This record gives sequence, structure tokens and C-alpha cells, in this order.
Amino acid sequence: MTITEIHINLRDEEKLKAFVNITFDDVFVIRGLKIIEGKEGLFVCMPSRKLEDGTYKDIAHPITNEFRRLMENQILEEFRRQSSEAALRPVAPGHGGDL
Repeated sequence: MTITEIHINLRDEEKLKAFVNITFDDVFVIRGLKIIEGKEGLFVCMPSRKLEDGTYKDIAHPITNEFRRLMENQILEEFRRQSSEAALRPVAPGHGGDL
């Protein structure tokens, strides 16, 4: 299975850094992954739902640790690339910058 597309929607929040959609073999997509800033750095959260007891359960996730690492590495690499590009873009007038 090959990751054929990673769509990153950057966020500017304290812990939530991005929402992610990932496509496999151009035929299967998983939406709703999150990139979170934790105590030990960035990590990827799988899409989940809240259970009646208040806990969360993943609704889609890798089965093997090897594939999880591969997926996380590619997602975080794309996140860092897009974050760097966004930081280099000039701020449009009226959208931040000097007052």
C-alpha cells in the first residue's frame, strides 16, 4: 500500500497544529487525522470517536508499528514542508504584521 496524497490543513492553535487527510493507492482516503504538539514533540492522532464513558477509540489506524512509523514520518515531513513554506510567505496587507 502506497501513500499517494497527503492533504494538510494547517492550524494556529496551541496544541492542534493541523488536520490531515491521507490517500492510499489513489483509491482509499482516511480523513480526520490530527497533528498534535505534545510534551515530546509532534505526533499524529488517528481519527477517533468519543465513547459513552468519555474515552476515545480510534476508528481507523495502522495495524503494524512499522506502517504507523512510515505513515507518521511521511505526514510529519509534509507538515514541516508546508509549515516552512507558510512561514516564508509575505503577510498580506490588513492580515497581521506591523500595526
